[in-house]
Amino acid sequence: MEVVIVPDAESGGELIARGIADLLRRKPDALLGVATGSTPLPVYEALAAFVRAGEADTSMARIAQLDEYVGLPAGHPESYHSVLLREVVEPLGLRPDAFLGPDGTASDVPAACAAYDAALAEAGGVDLQLLGIGTDGHIGFNEPCSSLASRTRIKTLTHQTRADNARFFGGDIAQVPQHVITQGIGTILEARHLVLIATGKGKSEAVAATVEGPVAAVCPASALQLHPHVTVVVDEEAASGLRLAGYFRHAYANKPAWQGL
Repeated sequence: MEVVIVPDAESGGELIARGIADLLRRKPDALLGVATGSTPLPVYEALAAFVRAGEADTSMARIAQLDEYVGLPAGHPESYHSVLLREVVEPLGLRPDAFLGPDGTASDVPAACAAYDAALAEAGGVDLQLLGIGTDGHIGFNEPCSSLASRTRIKTLTHQTRADNARFFGGDIAQVPQHVITQGIGTILEARHLVLIATGKGKSEAVAATVEGPVAAVCPASALQLHPHVTVVVDEEAASGLRLAGYFRHAYANKPAWQGL
């Protein structure tokens, strides 16, 4: 697991966006796993700027959702499908048919979950999965004590997660759905490269538990320690709980240039 400590969210977003641009040069039709929320926005904004400047070509790129609310009507502005259309598909000029996602309106949710896992496999698997992290260590919507071998499935959100997301629903927690479809931890770990971005003091405990703590279901993100290619990009505040921050800075400063992200 590589930990990169950056000055702020914008520099972290640019670093990851450059890594994605490099991937697209090697594999123009790469399947990018995309996360929602405010933390990944600097990545999408930087990548869109690279596209406008001719420094990245997304014309053949594909994206795959990490998760989706259950029960929001199709086209609801806060469904993750709608959010990703606004924040990723349109700014990057992606083809609408290059967008994979689970059906949060399905009458048979377990079947929709299995179908999404199958669709990811049929698409050749995720090349790079961008992840955020919750204050409780969740990735995707795999809440604490999720199985580390879990597949795409329905999950019940914790009160804390619904409270955190209420800001997207006018501050009304009652409007935040109780359930979601999320890629499982086992599904996430099948991506070829995992990139987690975390910013702000509020994420420092979760980051420390993910990077330096034991692998334990109580911190779902700690399962990333089991993956062979993980990059954790954190700003100074999110890195403030890391005991080995000095080593991480030293390792990155002396990283061979050919390794890339």
